[in-house]
Amino acid sequence: MGFRKKNKSPPVLSHEFVIQNHADMVSCVAMIILLGLMFEVTAKFAIMFITVQYNVTQTLDERPEPLVLYQYGPKDIATVFFYLLIAVILHALIQEYVLDKINRRLHLSKTKHSKFNESGQLAAFYLFSFVWGCSILTAEEFVTNPTFLWEGYPHTHMAFQVKFFYICQIAYWFHALPELYFQKVRKEDIPRQLYYICLYIFHITGAYVLNLHRLGLVLLVPHYLVELLFHASRLFYFSDENKQKGFTLWALLFVIARLLTLTLSVLTFGFGLSRTDNQGFSLAQGNFNVLTVRMTCLSAICLTQAWMMWKFINFQLKKWREQSQIQASKKKAVSPKMKPSKKDSSRGGSANGVIKPDDKTSPRARKSKAS
Repeated sequence: MGFRKKNKSPPVLSHEFVIQNHADMVSCVAMIILLGLMFEVTAKFAIMFITVQYNVTQTLDERPEPLVLYQYGPKDIATVFFYLLIAVILHALIQEYVLDKINRRLHLSKTKHSKFNESGQLAAFYLFSFVWGCSILTAEEFVTNPTFLWEGYPHTHMAFQVKFFYICQIAYWFHALPELYFQKVRKEDIPRQLYYICLYIFHITGAYVLNLHRLGLVLLVPHYLVELLFHASRLFYFSDENKQKGFTLWALLFVIARLLTLTLSVLTFGFGLSRTDNQGFSLAQGNFNVLTVRMTCLSAICLTQAWMMWKFINFQLKKWREQSQIQASKKKAVSPKMKPSKKDSSRGGSANGVIKPDDKTSPRARKSKAS
């Protein structure tokens, strides 16, 4: 009786070993940070990684209870690092217990397999962020008062939910960088994913540091809704290629979201902030309301929207060409074939110019008849 051959485990600390066990390694680091809370010596450092820092207590005449708000500072880097670890762990859990099981049933190709995993992870994140962002906006005054975007700038104080939202957003998009290595993303897909990951980090971090978190939150929520619809439509398309109606709705909402982003950005930087009383540049006060910063931010947003529209137009043109080619090939397959021409019936029983021996009009038949 033969023994079963066991799969050889990769060498310790090799590339394959790190890729296979990266979630366990990261969870160990997170557990060490959590264990630091148990000891008084290390609790001061551990709490800096886990909880939101820089709280400020304000007392208002309208509210008898003090109001706790938050600012940003260098210690937020430690908090971002910890929740980056949490994002890596959650990414691995979704991949192993949800996406991998669906992939085994669908039997996708390598290209579709990679895109399916990407859309599955992003759809889960966009759904969570969209619901969270909507819950924050419902508690704010933006729905009834759009001037909420620039009134009282600089907005150096944030509610707990707003600051924690930005911490998690920055942590997630930074975690997406090592995931390119952990998930063995194909080389041809890396530049495309790097583009949008870096754009997210640049814009979200910029809104957080420049105290534009109100505008950033308002722009992120509709954008995440559009991206959620796209990746959900792509997931349904991979399960059944006939399900393409979601892409039509996505295309319409995509254009509306781009126009909304440009409108709110021009309204905030071009009209709102330029007319406020608190003009000037001060790092200590967190005030960046000067013409150079406003035009730089507005230019960055406009260029990003233009680049996204360019990619969108190219995607639609490519899709239309593919559909036109498919329709043309179907028309060629359905078109009737040319029928062969019939021989002249006056030739009687002859075929291809050869006279059959039993043909009654042949000379031999006429001679026998005459005799």
